[in-house]
Amino acid sequence: MLGVHTVSSFTLAWFPVAHAGDVRAPADVFNEIFTVFLVLGTAVGVVVVGYTLYNAYKYRDGDGDGVDADVERPQMGELPTGGGGGKKLFLSLTISAIIVVGLILWTYVSLLYIEEGPSSQQAQQQALDNAGIASASESDAAAQAQANQSGELDPITIDVVGMQFSWQFVYPNGHTTTGELRVPQNRLIQLNVTSADVFHNIGSPELRFKADAVPGQETDAWFVAKQTGTYQANCYELCGSGHSYMTADIRVVTQNGYDQWYDRTNESGNEAAGNESGGNGTAAGNNESARVTAGSGPPTAGSGPAATQRVIAP
Repeated sequence: MLGVHTVSSFTLAWFPVAHAGDVRAPADVFNEIFTVFLVLGTAVGVVVVGYTLYNAYKYRDGDGDGVDADVERPQMGELPTGGGGGKKLFLSLTISAIIVVGLILWTYVSLLYIEEGPSSQQAQQQALDNAGIASASESDAAAQAQANQSGELDPITIDVVGMQFSWQFVYPNGHTTTGELRVPQNRLIQLNVTSADVFHNIGSPELRFKADAVPGQETDAWFVAKQTGTYQANCYELCGSGHSYMTADIRVVTQNGYDQWYDRTNESGNEAAGNESGGNGTAAGNNESARVTAGSGPPTAGSGPAATQRVIAP
């Protein structure tokens, strides 16, 4: 397994999923895997069924007249002979083995990209592409340097805290929202996920990310939203009577729209920004002080009719 991991890591640069400057969304990677397996599976099915029908027709029971009169049909209790069966079997097994091994390696490399995430170079190149900055001219190089200094090219890291029965999101500047995550389009988003009480699991089927929320531990996930709009995130770990109400909206906006909103959270503070976004903002000092750790007791629950109930962790 270590050898396969080493070879797969070395070949990442040669596969489309890891092309330099090409940050692919997890949804695109999973859709590509599904499409490839669907096409190949359909092709194999057509070949197998077609070959079976062909042989069934060729060796059908007839009156012995016509072009198939000289066909030596198998007799009851006798093994068929001739026909180059050994060569056909060897050829079919060899081709099948090559296809299966190739699919396994390709799928492993694709999932390794999902597991490890894009490199910082890929993330910065993606941000440059979003901003329309090329590295060829001096003016673009200056703009790139300025963007690097301001942190506009870095991935956006957001702390996610699960609690019965809501999700809390803490931005790099300490701004905290409950039940809504606002992110820019075509930007690498990294999530650090933990829990304040019991086990939870956050995921979005449309954005194809999923991560456990464990008290006292952090798990990470990432995604890239290609289209603006509102996506839903759910809890996928049974966590109490309000589990089905533990949802959050992921609002994807343009980069300019996100920058304007984020600047307002810096200028007006968390409470004012929360009122503007629908009352979801709460006061939080900084990223570390806003993070909820295990043992500090569950904070006030979020939404849902059963939000006041608690499940005691074993």
